[in-house]
Amino acid sequence: MDSSFEEARETLALCGHSGPTAGQLCQSAGRTTCAAQYNAGGAEGVNAVKQKPRLAVISPFLDKRHGSERIMLEWLLHLPQGFEIHIYSQRVEDVGLLKFTWHRIPKLPGPHLLNFLWWLAASRFCIGWDRRFRGVRHDLVFSSGANVLGADVMCVHIVFAEYVRQVQTGMRLFQNPMSHWPRLLHRKLYYAAAIWMERRACIDRHTTLVGYSRKTAQELSRFYNRRDRIPVLYLGLDHSVFDPETRAALRQAARSELELPEDQFAVILVGNDWRNKGVLALLEALEQLRELPIKLFVVSREDPSACWGFVKEKKLENRVRFLAPRKDIEFYYAAADAYAGPSLQDSYGIPPAEAMACGLPVIVSASAGVAEIITHGVDGLILDDPTDSKALATMIRHLYQDEAFRSRLGQRAVETARQYTWERNGLELATIFEGLLLQKSEFAARTLRQEP
Repeated sequence: MDSSFEEARETLALCGHSGPTAGQLCQSAGRTTCAAQYNAGGAEGVNAVKQKPRLAVISPFLDKRHGSERIMLEWLLHLPQGFEIHIYSQRVEDVGLLKFTWHRIPKLPGPHLLNFLWWLAASRFCIGWDRRFRGVRHDLVFSSGANVLGADVMCVHIVFAEYVRQVQTGMRLFQNPMSHWPRLLHRKLYYAAAIWMERRACIDRHTTLVGYSRKTAQELSRFYNRRDRIPVLYLGLDHSVFDPETRAALRQAARSELELPEDQFAVILVGNDWRNKGVLALLEALEQLRELPIKLFVVSREDPSACWGFVKEKKLENRVRFLAPRKDIEFYYAAADAYAGPSLQDSYGIPPAEAMACGLPVIVSASAGVAEIITHGVDGLILDDPTDSKALATMIRHLYQDEAFRSRLGQRAVETARQYTWERNGLELATIFEGLLLQKSEFAARTLRQEP
């Protein structure tokens, strides 16, 4: 029996899951096989007439409502029509499946940690089952993060070891109420498992790592000694949605809905994990700008109650508003006068780039990868220390007081953002895949020549 199939079954046992039998697992998983060729002839039929390289994409879920999952979908949708794409995932949403074959992995109910461990085992199991019993052999395996070992290509959305290093101070049990301890303990266990998986995946020199920024490449070098050349794909945007014309058309309605008078200056931040996104520094900066008519809008899926205590402490209840995300996020950008994102840690940061494409002046942290496409004072402002609320307040004050400067930054931000598209990312990713396929082909040819 195939070794990866055996390893997957052993992993299931180690995780404490007797689980279904091999046949039950893959039958219950089901497959949304939308390629006509695959439907017509099954796995054998595909192999018999195969012309395109077959790509296995490994991701727990894919949709357009979450950052890294949305990026993976956009990349796959904009790959040139030269690949047969198979997705191994627990759910796929917000996209038609005509271009993909979806191999659905069952989701285990319960805590996130438990499902994460189950996912690691079950996804490997199903790939091994398909290869061993259905003849579905993949030319390349592409993983969205450290979700599988032995991938040919892995996208590094975040270097988890660096993220945990930054947030571990706030996770100490005795610095938090006892009521938070169960959640903190679960998070600590999940982080430990994620870092263990990340280390094993990243130290494998046979896996090509792809990052969003040079910053990510530097972190991979520091934590995992990956000093090889790591391809960097600066993330694309949909410029038919994020553009100055759309912002201008929506502005009056957006400000009216948010009850913003003409003389009020609106600063916006979009993102989850408010601590990491720098909300505390923004509140401190806002406290220093109390005499100016400035209002902060935080768009996030998170429950704002934990952050609201800091808002009350600084007496900023009338200056801060938390908003739920909406699909037309450009509506919020239209209402704003500036974007501020002093992230503590961000592999890239799509919202600041979207704001730039809309013509907003932006402030970003040097700790965010998106800072690498910005020239300070030309098409945006870069905050060297994301915790320096005094410097942040100075930047916001400058934008508020100098309309000409604000307008110039916004105009040049549009020019910069237009260089980055999902189509460009698709071509860049295809080049990486084609290079690896060529290497594999050359290796196979050398091996055949060496055989007696």
